[in-house]
Amino acid sequence: MLQRFLLLFQQNTSVAYTKLLHFLHKLNNPPVKMYLVEDKGGAIALMLASLFFLGTWPAVLTMLERRGRLPQHTYLDYSITNLLAAVLIALTFGQLGNSKPGKPNFFTQLTQDNLPSVLFAMAGGIVLSLGNLATQYAWAYVGLSVTEIISSSMCVVIGTTMNYFLDDKINRAEILFPGVGCFLVAACLGSVVHSSNAADNKKKLAASTTNYKINSYEENGSNVANGDLETGPGSSQKVGKAKAGTAEYLIQLEKQRSIKVFGKNMFLGLVIVFFAGVCFSLFSPAFNLATNDQWHTLKDGVPHLVVYTAFFYFSISCFVIGIGLNLWFLYHPVLGLEKSSFGAYLNDWNGRQWAMLAGFLCGFGNGFQFMGGQAAGYAAADAVQALPLVSTFWGVVLFGEYRKSSKRTYILLFSMLSMFVVAVAVLMASAGHRKS
Repeated sequence: MLQRFLLLFQQNTSVAYTKLLHFLHKLNNPPVKMYLVEDKGGAIALMLASLFFLGTWPAVLTMLERRGRLPQHTYLDYSITNLLAAVLIALTFGQLGNSKPGKPNFFTQLTQDNLPSVLFAMAGGIVLSLGNLATQYAWAYVGLSVTEIISSSMCVVIGTTMNYFLDDKINRAEILFPGVGCFLVAACLGSVVHSSNAADNKKKLAASTTNYKINSYEENGSNVANGDLETGPGSSQKVGKAKAGTAEYLIQLEKQRSIKVFGKNMFLGLVIVFFAGVCFSLFSPAFNLATNDQWHTLKDGVPHLVVYTAFFYFSISCFVIGIGLNLWFLYHPVLGLEKSSFGAYLNDWNGRQWAMLAGFLCGFGNGFQFMGGQAAGYAAADAVQALPLVSTFWGVVLFGEYRKSSKRTYILLFSMLSMFVVAVAVLMASAGHRKS
């Protein structure tokens, strides 16, 4: 009996000791795996963060243009930190833990034969870069809020429909497409708001006692070059000494800003906006194809690009296009901008920190959108196109957009924003769950 007891005690002690060693090993060597968002709640949290970032960076660039900084200089700074954000995401989220057969980490995937998916990711970066570049000029013509609403609504109407079919219909169509319809209505209202606000501004200038033909300004007069736009307390109310919404405000803003819009055909601004909208509608489906290979372009056994690797290639092409075109625009400017040079750009530190902040905001905003889309479906992730709600807030608070406008303009603006809120809520409600 004693021998049997000792034998059982020895066996149980051995088992307990083995479990203790296993526990201590896990304590000292915790299991690490690549961080991937796989639940709906995490995806929505990323979308909300993306919404704030993507709605804020356009306001930063608009502020710099209104201060008189050349958009070529601004976009070159922006492009650098936009790429840096993608590199940081790849080296942190994309490199955590060991590679798994179906989900290799960032460095492992760089050596794999996945060229077709890489090309899809880079194509997405190219069209996004073209769209972002176009909107930087459109903001001056039609305003920050209207630009973002029209281009984002087009992105949802076209891009979300494409993503729905690419994602094998994981989003609920009976909810998704009414939301898409609301975005389309919001885009139409955005065009009407722009037309109404432009008419209001024309009336203000016609009724003003100030000569608003900029070419007749005398350099030693009271002009906006001596003002300080958006640089201190109360700056959202004034350009120089003029109050936001007045004819004098519009005149002084025109004198200071880098893109001159007085006397220009505002239809050109809408053309630029619609071009940007087409570009924006294509980048998300291209990224979807890069990460999920719905067209079966990869060889058998080659894993799909993880979202972090795809975003790295996406951002490289975005960087190359942004840098290349803006270096060209330095010496061959468009829309009546001043000619510059690479040396002048290097010496222009006025607002450089803001342009670089905008690049980080846009980079992390896009990265979070893609991370959420990989989990809940890229069609639902297009809900971050609610960014015009954030942009409109900044446009009103920082730049005095729609101040002292007509009652008709206010009603149209409220209707547009209300429709946009409904559209975003409906789109998020359609979120599904991607099968592993």
